Amino acid sequence: MINKALLNTEVHDFIKNFEGDVSKLAFAGSPFENVSVQEVMQQIESRKRIEKKLPTWFGAENMLYPPKLNLEQTSSEITAKYKASLISGETLADITGGFGVDSFFFSEKFETVDHFELDATLSEIAQNNFKSLHKHNVCCYPEDGLKKVLSKKYDVIYSDPSRRHDSKGKVFFLNDCQPNIPENISAILKNCETFLLKTSPMLDISVGLKELCQVSEIHIVAVRNEVKELVWLLRKNNDKPLKIKTVNFTKSGKEDFNFDWNETAEANYSLPQRYLYEPNAAILKSGSFDLVSAKLKLNKLNKNTHLYTSESLIDFPGRRFVVENVVPYTKAEMRSALHFKNANITTRNFPESVATLRKKWKIADGGNVYVFFVTNMEDRKEMIVCSKV
Repeated sequence: MINKALLNTEVHDFIKNFEGDVSKLAFAGSPFENVSVQEVMQQIESRKRIEKKLPTWFGAENMLYPPKLNLEQTSSEITAKYKASLISGETLADITGGFGVDSFFFSEKFETVDHFELDATLSEIAQNNFKSLHKHNVCCYPEDGLKKVLSKKYDVIYSDPSRRHDSKGKVFFLNDCQPNIPENISAILKNCETFLLKTSPMLDISVGLKELCQVSEIHIVAVRNEVKELVWLLRKNNDKPLKIKTVNFTKSGKEDFNFDWNETAEANYSLPQRYLYEPNAAILKSGSFDLVSAKLKLNKLNKNTHLYTSESLIDFPGRRFVVENVVPYTKAEMRSALHFKNANITTRNFPESVATLRKKWKIADGGNVYVFFVTNMEDRKEMIVCSKV
């Protein structure tokens, strides 16, 4: 149970306005008679932790925050909004409700959302926050959501299984997560038209497909070039080709690249041309390297060098560079070409690490020069010196 005294105005204001070293509170003690110093410290630390990830929860009044562990797996607002854009209907069950971020955004697309969370305290925290955020179509139940949806029908069922196992610690395989979705997927699909599943970005897509059935779409969601989650859309009686949709949210918008899972293509290859392209993290996770070449009419540098090049500049789901110089990777050529002391270094299909290259050629980090150490289509090692478009 949560301590309702945490919502008292003076306590709430203290937590919201606290600045400085939280650890010093441990020695100073709680300034409030009915709230322990541990409770105050936990609220301050958890609130600060979500400032960028969950600005709505950070800025709202009368909010409660769970411990750090509960926040680690919580969706960000960006990814939660994206998931909510994929579905709509009258009823949705979130069977692993947690802090309630996903349920909050689902509630904007559904008439009613049932938020199930086994942790009674976490359920109570979510309920308090939904009330404070004026979300009155979300109902919180401190129950086993999986058991509930196996006896009641919904338009959509959603799950973000816990990736922490009691005996195995942090896990990535679906059948090690709680609840065990592969074991119950057939029963779940009997009670909904659509099942939406969030998994770890570390999950191998091929492995996930072996564990699940009737997968319609897989969304690889990245934020600022870091893959945050895989979102699996399963539809009852699905018989259409599996779609892979990659999205990377950037400061200026989003980058998309989509394809069919069984779609194949042959890549074209060339030596570096005027422009160089580096795919975003979502595309790299998808493994669609030859399709990028074929669909966007770009040349790859090498079968195992996942960089692309062209003479004319195009829009691209990733970073774009102007090629300033191409240097064969030999001592003589490198020594005469190293006119810079700082550079941003990337290796692709190259035998030496970034750390080794920095030490070997005395190149410090940073600056406006971008250097790619690669293996080209002729299997020769080279350094490509670039500037950003």
